[in-house]
Amino acid sequence: MRVALVLVSLLFPAAAQTTAPKSGGEFITVSAPVFVLDHVRVIDGTGGASREDQAIAVDHGKLVYVGPANSAPSLTGAERIELAGFTVIPGLVGMHDHLYYTDSAAEQSASGELDEPGFFVAEIPFSAPRLSLAAGVTTMRTTGSVEPYTDLKVKEEIDAGRMPGPAIDASAPYLEGAPTHFAQMHELTGSGDAVRMVDYWSSEGMTSYKAYMDISRAELAAAIGAAHQHHAKLTGHLCSVTWPEAIALGIDDLEHGPVFTDTEFVASKQPDRCPQGGSQSWAKEEIDGAGAQQLIRNLVAHHVAVTSTLPVFEAMAPGRPVLQQRVIDAMSGEAALSYLTLRARIPANSPVPGLLRKEMDFEVAFVKAGGLLLAGPDPTGNGGVLPGFGDQREIELLVEAGFTPVEAVHIATENGAIYLGRERQIGTLVPGKQADMVLIEGNPAKQIEDIENVRTVFRNGVGYDSKKLIESVRGQVGIR
Repeated sequence: MRVALVLVSLLFPAAAQTTAPKSGGEFITVSAPVFVLDHVRVIDGTGGASREDQAIAVDHGKLVYVGPANSAPSLTGAERIELAGFTVIPGLVGMHDHLYYTDSAAEQSASGELDEPGFFVAEIPFSAPRLSLAAGVTTMRTTGSVEPYTDLKVKEEIDAGRMPGPAIDASAPYLEGAPTHFAQMHELTGSGDAVRMVDYWSSEGMTSYKAYMDISRAELAAAIGAAHQHHAKLTGHLCSVTWPEAIALGIDDLEHGPVFTDTEFVASKQPDRCPQGGSQSWAKEEIDGAGAQQLIRNLVAHHVAVTSTLPVFEAMAPGRPVLQQRVIDAMSGEAALSYLTLRARIPANSPVPGLLRKEMDFEVAFVKAGGLLLAGPDPTGNGGVLPGFGDQREIELLVEAGFTPVEAVHIATENGAIYLGRERQIGTLVPGKQADMVLIEGNPAKQIEDIENVRTVFRNGVGYDSKKLIESVRGQVGIR
């Protein structure tokens, strides 16, 4: 199945800040260098049970205490903020996010055939970082770039404190073979070209790489080797190369889960060719069957992560997700019309609901077997998944898949930090780590939908008003 997903990867975080950023002050609600969040509920990101009546103390961007409120230390000059009834979780680590958006997909597909030069997407470097931060994403991997210099500029501006947004692990342009359906992608001409691209974009500051659907095995092997030479990781949304082939070549991560992207069970599969019917072939596989179980063992044995992107597939299911006014309000008029048009075209007998359930079951089985599952929304597809909002929806869908709420938060926080090699700095609420955290009204440990009720997002100890960030991009998604 070919899905209009254009994917990106980004990694390096900003250095810890001990003062408020140079701009974006209108969004900052907590800027005190030393403060205590009093009487909060804590979901610490480790997967352990939530804890009631806790205090979190922050000193110049670092967590210095997380524990019972009645034992909190007295910090000189600390601002104390009473927050009974609120929950604090670690900042989300979005592992499949983008700075672009499929804003006119309905128009581009109206005739049933793509016009020249192929499918294209719109960069949204203003609205994407703000929406992501507003929803609680404090670190993100872009997982595929179409405007690489724009992505690097956004990273630079955020790192310098000149614009609000998450720390970014920046992915290079897609490593894609021929023939690609996407106007903004370079077509690799062989293994040497793959190495050249990795080397060049490493020199420009990219820190992650992503292989795409039509890459050959030789090109993928060369790209993986080059990325590892630069001490970087490479993930893939594959089709021409099967998952077992990619695992054998040394890939670090595989995007979306196998049900929608692994072609190993397609009977007519030809080497280095992307076949039709990948998802249909998985529809015939049982998750507890020999084929799926062998894939899980293979992934775990080779320490290959899998990135869950359930929201982008849910958007292709009839009647899903429930329409939210906040999503429509954030879109430009054209983007909203495009999405609603494509949503209305989804046939009632679509096979996607069954495939989505199977993907959920695979992810639960993968984690049970010891696999590292990452979380991200992939804000592309038919346009129904937006940055930030989609990251929250991913956590809700992980709970629907069968994970507990605290397990889902763990997947969306600590697991991403582990993959990025930053678990000593971010991902859990532990003293000594960076004060990246999300203040939520309600109790997502009991009602996961409360994950959407974000009041304040702290990045490096600076608190941003979620509602003000969202309001600042009203009508902008698809435009800028």
